[in-house]
Formats: sequence, C-alpha cells, structure tokens
Amino acid sequence: MAAMEAALVSVATGVLKPVLGKLGALLSEKYNRFKRVRKDIKSLTDELAAMDAFLMKMSEEEDPDVQDKVWMNEVRELSYDMEDCIDDFMQSVDDKDPEPEGFIEKIKHSLGKLGKMKARRRIANEIHDLKKQITEVGEKNARYKTEVGKRNARHKTVEAFSETIDGTIDTRALVIFDDVSKIVGMDESKTEVINLLTEEYGRGSSRQLKVVSIFGPGGMGKTTLANQVYQELRRGFVCQAFLSVSRSPSIMNILRTIFSKVSNRPYAGTEEGSVQQLAINIYEFLQDKRMGSRIITTTRINSVAEACSSSFNGHVYGIRPLDIVYSRQLFYRRLFNSEEHCPSHLQEVSNQILQKCGGLPLAIIAISGLLASKQKTTEIWNEVKDSIGRALERNRSVENMMKILSLSYFDLPSLLKTCLLCLGIFPEDTVIEKKCLIRRWIAEGLFHKEGRYTVHELGEMCFNELVNRNLIQLVIDEHHKLNTCRVHDTILDFIISKSIEDNFVTLVGVPFVPVNVKRKVRRLSIQLDTQGNCIVQKRRLVLSHARSLNIFGNSGEMSRLDEFRHLRIVDFGCWGSPYNGNIEHHIKNIGRLLHLRYLNLRGTRISELPGDIGCLRGLEMLDIRGTFVWELPASIVNLGKLVHLLTDCKVTFPDGIGKLQALEVLKWVDFSLQSLDYMQQLGQLRNLRRLFIDVNERARRLPVSSFCDFSLLEKLGYLKIKNGNTFLPLGTACPVAPSLQKLVLIDSPVLHVPDWMRALVNLQELRIEVKGITQSDLCILGSLPALLKLELEGRYHDSKDRMLTVSAEAGFPYLTKFRYYADQEGINLKFAAGSMPNLEMLVIVLRACRTEALADCFDFGIKNLPRLVTVDCTVEQGDCSSFKAAMKSAGSTHPNRPTVLFSQHIDEDED
Repeated sequence: MAAMEAALVSVATGVLKPVLGKLGALLSEKYNRFKRVRKDIKSLTDELAAMDAFLMKMSEEEDPDVQDKVWMNEVRELSYDMEDCIDDFMQSVDDKDPEPEGFIEKIKHSLGKLGKMKARRRIANEIHDLKKQITEVGEKNARYKTEVGKRNARHKTVEAFSETIDGTIDTRALVIFDDVSKIVGMDESKTEVINLLTEEYGRGSSRQLKVVSIFGPGGMGKTTLANQVYQELRRGFVCQAFLSVSRSPSIMNILRTIFSKVSNRPYAGTEEGSVQQLAINIYEFLQDKRMGSRIITTTRINSVAEACSSSFNGHVYGIRPLDIVYSRQLFYRRLFNSEEHCPSHLQEVSNQILQKCGGLPLAIIAISGLLASKQKTTEIWNEVKDSIGRALERNRSVENMMKILSLSYFDLPSLLKTCLLCLGIFPEDTVIEKKCLIRRWIAEGLFHKEGRYTVHELGEMCFNELVNRNLIQLVIDEHHKLNTCRVHDTILDFIISKSIEDNFVTLVGVPFVPVNVKRKVRRLSIQLDTQGNCIVQKRRLVLSHARSLNIFGNSGEMSRLDEFRHLRIVDFGCWGSPYNGNIEHHIKNIGRLLHLRYLNLRGTRISELPGDIGCLRGLEMLDIRGTFVWELPASIVNLGKLVHLLTDCKVTFPDGIGKLQALEVLKWVDFSLQSLDYMQQLGQLRNLRRLFIDVNERARRLPVSSFCDFSLLEKLGYLKIKNGNTFLPLGTACPVAPSLQKLVLIDSPVLHVPDWMRALVNLQELRIEVKGITQSDLCILGSLPALLKLELEGRYHDSKDRMLTVSAEAGFPYLTKFRYYADQEGINLKFAAGSMPNLEMLVIVLRACRTEALADCFDFGIKNLPRLVTVDCTVEQGDCSSFKAAMKSAGSTHPNRPTVLFSQHIDEDED
C-alpha cells in the first residue's frame, strides 16, 4: 500500500479535517442566505487549516513540552465542539417537513418553523463564540506558525520510517503467534514447571491437587509458558480448561467458562443462575472424576502467587528473562525468518538493541515489529537504538518496556495511531472480531475512499499493519482461522494511558483508572462490575458531546440515549458481554440521534425496534443478531445510508428493501418469511457484497421465477446459502455473477457439481456437499483457476468411483487449504504425485465407525503434497487409535515433517 493517508478523525487532530470539509460545504450556494455564519466561516477556515498542519507535525514528537501539550488538547477539544455545532446547524437547515393539510396542522407547522429559526440563531451564535475561542487559542500560542519549520528538521528521519505500508499480513509476524510448541526460549522453563506439577514432593500424592503459580512482570511470557505446559499435559486429563482472568474479573463469567470447557458444552448452554449454583454444577460434574487435578496460575504480584499455591501443595515459579541467544533467535525469526539470514552489517546494532530489551519477550516482539517496517540500514537501526537510549536518559523511572512501546507508537502513521487507540475501549483479554473492529473504525470516520480501495479494504490494511508491527495479536481458532485478535495487557495499559492523556477514551468501572469529571467525554466505555453497578450518573460526567457509547456487562441502568445528542456509535452488544438492562427504555426515542452511524444490539434482550429508527438517515450499521426481534419496522427501508444489516434467520423484513441502495452486507434472510415483492427487490441491491440466505422447505416449493436474479448482483463477493439443494440449478447457465469469490452451501447437498461452476473464475473459497461425487465432479472443482480454499463433503453411490484420485491433471493449482469430510466407508480419496502443488493445510473429518476396520487404507498419498505444513485430523466418534498411529507415521515420513493434529468434530458455520 502506498503512503498511508492521514485519518479523517485522528487522535492527533481530533476532527479538524472533517470540520474543514464541512466549513467548505457551508460556503456553497445552498447556505448563501446565512450571511453571518458564512462570514465567521471564511475567517475560520485558514486558521484551522494552519492548526491542522501544525498538529500533524506535533503528533510525531514523542515528548512535546507542557505548553505544546496544553495547546494541542485545546485545539482538539474545540474541533469536536465545532463539528457538533456545524452538524446541528446543517441538520436544522436540511430538515424538510411535509406540507401540512388542515388548519391545525398548518399552525403546528408554523410554530415548528419558528422553533427551527430560533435553533438556527442559537447555533449560529455558538459558531460565532467558537470562532472567538479558536482565534484566542491561536493568538495565545502564536508561535505555532513559525515552529513548523523548526520541527521539520527534527522529524525528517521519523517521516522516512513510515513512507510505505503493506496491506497484507507479513507471514513472519505470524511466527510470533505460531503453535506454542515452536516458541523459542521456553523449553527449559516448560520442563521445570511440568516437573513441579507431575513429580511427587515429600508426602504428597500424585492424585492430590497441586498448584504452580508462575510469577513475573508484564511482557515476560507468563501466559505463553502456562499455555505450553497446558498443551503438553492436557491429554492426560479427562477435563481441561484454559482461560484468561482480567484485573476486574466477573466470577459469574469465569465459572460459566470453566463449566463450559470441562463439560464440553457451549457457553450459551451453561445456566446463568447464581454464582453458588454454578459452583455446585461444576462440583457435581467433577466429583467422580478426581484424578489428581493440576492448576497453573499466572500473576505479576508475588503475594498473589504465594496465596494461590500455599494451601494446595503448590509452588511459586519465577519466570526468567530470555538469555541473549534466545533473544536473538526470537528477534531474527520476526525480521529474517532465521538467525542465519541476518546481514552482517546489522549484527552489532541488533545485539545493542537486544541488550536494551533486557530479555523481555514482549519488548523484543514490539521492537522487531517496528524495525520490520523500516529499511534495513545501519543508520536507521542506530536511530532506533539511540531513541530508546535517549528516552531512558530523560526519565529513568520509566520501564524499558513502556519506552519501547512509546517508540513503536510514535513511529506509526497518524491513521494507525488512531486505530490503535480505538482498542482502548475494550476490557482486558477481550477477543475482538476483526470485521466488527473494522466496522467501528469506519463508523468513527477514520477512512475515506481512496483510489481503488474501499473503506473496508483500507480498514483491513490497517488491521494487518497493526499485526505486522506486533501491536495486536491474532487469535488462531480451532479451525486455524484468523478472524479475531486480542491486545496484550501491557500494550493495553499503554493504550489506556495515551487515551486518557489525549482525552480519546473515558473508561468507567476500570480499577485504578482515573476519571476526569472536568473534561467533556468523547468516547465512553462503561465496564460494569459483576452486580451491574453503573456509576456514570454519580460521577456527573459531561456526556452531552459523547460520540461513542460502549457498555460491557450484564445489567445496570443509566441515562436514556436521547440525552447523548451527538452519538455516532452505540454498542450495547459488546463482544461477548452484551448489556442486558432495559434496552427498550434506552432506545425509546433513538430517532433523535440524528448523527448515529453504528448501532449494535447483538445479544441483548430487546424484542422490538422503535418505529422512529427510520429517522436515523446516517445509520450505516445495524446488528440485531441474538436478540428477540422477529420483525423489522416498515421505516427500516428509509435508512438510505445503511451498509450492514445483520439479523438472525426467522426475521421478517418489510417490503421496499430495494430502497436500501447503499446496502453491502445482508444476513440472514429466511425466504419463507418474506413476501414475493421482497424477494424480487433483492435483485435491485446492486452494491451487495455479502448475502446470507436460508431457503427452507416452504420457500423451496415456490417457482424459481419468484426469486430475484442473483446474476444482477455484479458486486456480490460472498454468498452463503442454507437448505438450498433444490434452489441451485444443475444446468450450464450460471445463476450468480462471475465476480463471486466465496460460496458456502450449508445443508444443501447436490447430486453432482453443477457445470455452471466452471464460470466462477474468481472463486477463491468453496464449501459444497456432493451426494454422488465422481471423478468428473473433482475435475470441475479442480478447473477453478482462483480457488484457494475448498471444503468438500463427498458421498459415493457408484462403486466404480469408490476411490477418487487427485492428480496433477485434476487442477487445483493454487489451493492452499483443503477440508475433506470423508464418507462413512473411510477416506476414499488419494493424492497422486504432482497434485495440489501449493496445499499447506489438509483437514480430514472422519466418521470413526469403521476406521479400525480400514486401518490399512490410511495411506492416501499425503507424501505427494510437496508444501504440506499441517494435517488436522478430526474424528466424530469412536476409537481411532489405529487412525492416529497411521497419520503420525505418514507425517513423520513426509519430507516437510508436517504438524499432525487430532481433535473432536465441530461443525463450522462462521459468519
């Protein structure tokens, strides 16, 4: 990606850039009659443009003087107030009331117009007052106009650091978060902790409970070490659980998570009840399974470590820093893939940088992420090394870790700084969905469409760059997907400190985080305690100018939403801990939030959306998944800017869906609940990129002409169809546009692969179930030129095609992941020499009913897959010891020595 554009909304300049754009709009002919406002605007524009340029320069300085900091904060705060004023003024001018009918209605209409005139006059006065404030701030710190030139010389090197940015995830960054067995420098510590857990000490029995508390400062790798030990020992225990506990824990959520993991039940299936009842449930489930329990805890506090272990035949294990050999190994793996590939001219400066990291794994990861974005020259690397040194000389009380994070932060382009600070709203250890995070960034106004990139693509590039710089950590799920991330608690501490300093986020309910009641709240994150106590009203925060409201927790009460007039983001369905208070009370008059762009009610108890939701003409994202809303109000079709509409199946939509021309993501739609008009109008949504539909039995009885023509959706990139086996034609006419990149068919088995699939030349991912799969079907799939990921469930009816062969001639030239659901008779697929030349991951889902009888048939040619890295074997049921032995043997004889994993079957149906 070329030089990254500055953020529209940023931590450096506040909303000065959007304000400048809106000031320009107010100078257009549309607002000619408001002469007083136009006069103030003309004198404001040049002043604000100069301030914007200066703030951008100042944002690159790590430690500006106190006067500069005060001035920067004043300008940022004024920019927010200015935008609120301008938005209110433009809204009052743009509101068009329908012509009244009847005498009474005309009187009311006249009174309404009079009220609007008064409101415009009041807002115009506010704009005039803000203009005077901005002029006074500029005069008070007049030297900003001359200081820019002086700052340029000092920041020349810093700007060179961030000239380019890659829009994809650097595979070397993934090494840092790889399989725990491959993380460097912890073998000795792992062995020592395992010995403490497994050896008998004194009179202790191996069947008694034992606890080991791993103790050490932040960034040392305590959780990584605990995870290594857990993965090594877990197979020896009937029940296992690994979970993170934040510094403000919810005992209820902790017990529900433990119960879910040890009982192998979904989290949603654990009864909430009381804490006492959950403890009883766990006790009763485990009481007949006492087989020598082992517990590992991690903490930064020595007294906590001793308290955890002292009464349970336990030990405190102090984690040690990495020595120079392992530090170098971790550092070079991120930058050069291996120690041997480090250029000789960088070896000396590398050692000097590592000495300053002090063996802290997180510090090494952070500094390597920073250097990965720079040219590999001695001069630039010495600049980085000296910057760490100068920072420590100025303030020796600050730990190396925080100074290294500070250096990494100030090296970021302005846009990435803002993206990173947005993560400060989330509680510690939150697993954050990538797609939801990008939607929030967009709603914040961080991006604007540039060139060929959409705002969503720009968001994905920013996400990938934060991964590449090791500032956020990808979470790899059991299906090896990278759809979520988390922030290390030490990095989160740094983000929170910067957010508070710049008044970017206000946190309520977070222990040891101060709340400044004198500052106007811009982004509010309420993190409720286990009783749902909310102290927003007690603190008397200035909430009228809040732009973002986010509530994490299970209950609690606060002011109604219509008191937050300038909200852009409302998130009640926060990330696994949805708000379960009186939602209807809060959103009763939500139509008054005229600037709202993002409304997340996911997982809340709401049962009905208010009719005035159609007044939210700027709303771009609405998520009601997991709620009790079964019907959308008719006014929903007035949301002309709506881009994302996320619902569950079983929701009835009103007619007029064709009006939502901005819609890009629509899921789910149950065809059986919709009118024929609705299904026809779906074809008018020409901007749709993602569409999820359920074609159940009632809808399948309708004639094909009842449905829209999906081939008209020329931008559709992802189509997911459930229960659609009779919905898909078997002829040669392609029912979808060739732009399709991902097609997922759930519970939609077809007799054969349709011939029209050959036309999907851009298809990269496919999930399909074929009831009578043949060699010809395999050839059609192999002919897809762009296919990267394939999930195939094949059932065999014809005995002559009982064993299928994937050969070099069958295609699949670029396939990297193949997930194969085997037939009940076993693995009926063979890989010939030269087949799937780029396959890296093979997932075999096997029904175990006859695996032992077919133990001699497990050699299906994985040795012929030249780039294989991982084999994931998933067995649904039964004894599979012979299968495991055969797969381990096949993996050990493969030239690449791929990792062979075994797991239970989990049916995947991701969003």
